[in-house]
Amino acid sequence: MRIALVTDYYPPTLGGVQTAVKALAEALSSAGHEVTVFCPLAPGAAAVDSAAPVAPSRAPAVVGLPVSRVFRPDGYPFAWSPRQVRERLRQEFLRRGIEVVHTHSEMFAALGAIRAAQELALPVVHTMHGRIDVYTANVLPVPAVTTVLLAALHACQVSHAGLRVSGDAAYTATAVARRMWKLMLAQSRAAAHVIVPSAHFARKLVDQGVETPITVLSNGLEEWVLAQVGTPVVRTLTPGQDLRIVWVGRLSPEKRPEVLVEAARGFPDGVVVDVYGDGVARSAVARAAVGAPVTLHGAVAHSEVLSAMRSAHLLVSSSVDFDNQPMVMLEAIATGLPVLFCDPDLAEVVPGGGGFPAPTPDAAGLADVVRRLRTTPALLADASAAMAAARASVAQPVAAVVSVYEQALASGR
Repeated sequence: MRIALVTDYYPPTLGGVQTAVKALAEALSSAGHEVTVFCPLAPGAAAVDSAAPVAPSRAPAVVGLPVSRVFRPDGYPFAWSPRQVRERLRQEFLRRGIEVVHTHSEMFAALGAIRAAQELALPVVHTMHGRIDVYTANVLPVPAVTTVLLAALHACQVSHAGLRVSGDAAYTATAVARRMWKLMLAQSRAAAHVIVPSAHFARKLVDQGVETPITVLSNGLEEWVLAQVGTPVVRTLTPGQDLRIVWVGRLSPEKRPEVLVEAARGFPDGVVVDVYGDGVARSAVARAAVGAPVTLHGAVAHSEVLSAMRSAHLLVSSSVDFDNQPMVMLEAIATGLPVLFCDPDLAEVVPGGGGFPAPTPDAAGLADVVRRLRTTPALLADASAAMAAARASVAQPVAAVVSVYEQALASGR
């Protein structure tokens, strides 16, 4: 099958969507499919982690899309203009004989792919990776104004006609949220099939009226990731040893890294925190971390993140009501690393016994669990063993994804 994966986010930037798309692209290529990734790339940027080489037979082609010279939201290259992006995609889809278009974002690379696919009568599969309503409210300047412009630009590419979003749910209570949910509904309606990595997000889409077929399908990890982490080792905390905590992801308000930094001030002696990632909140987090047992490493190679996770005792996920299925949690499972998480919905991602839900989603809740783990290290060992036992669950579900493609082709959309 000749497949186009289209996304507005791709390596070398660090993030869950980037990791998920790269893993899927390489797994599909390994299974014998012809895969091309289409994405905006910063000038001169490599599309892969140089420390994680992939055999040429398994490496998907990567085609860079036109990008804005001035606009880089959250530090990412931005696909622009819509006409140029659409035309580049249309030409490449024809030249490469693309049969299925799989979009992975809600910005202009993905929108151009939908338009090009419609012109060429190609089926579109869309993976809804995350909550763009929460993302835009936290990242865009003056979201009450800028989301109006964003929604209008989106509607010029994918129709919003006839869509209504109920305001009776907590997550649709604001005008900004309803505006962005309408955007997500429009993109779902434009697809022949929607993939969602978690049941809790799929329920929200159905509750808001999505009628497009939805498949709940976990993301998976690349073969090289599983090979690099090797056989997971059960974590033990010996007397006198520091309890090492890692936080990995985009430094952005919706991820709430500052909550972990605040919690760290209340950690007992012998606890250290390493934060990996970059983003719009980097300066604020750095200021908050002064005097706390926290080290900010910035954006680093994926392989370096995996190495840090292998040597840590605990991963912290501080987001609430945003993440769908954090890829870093799948990597934690692969490495046998227990997870402390704030969002009750993310219990769906963590194998039974492999993690610790915070009693409250604030700094006090995180500090409470860390103090308990510091004094009762057997809890860490038990959780680590549960994570290691679930390692097989994080392999890339290639056959299931291809089945969705086949359904989309058969639907005639």
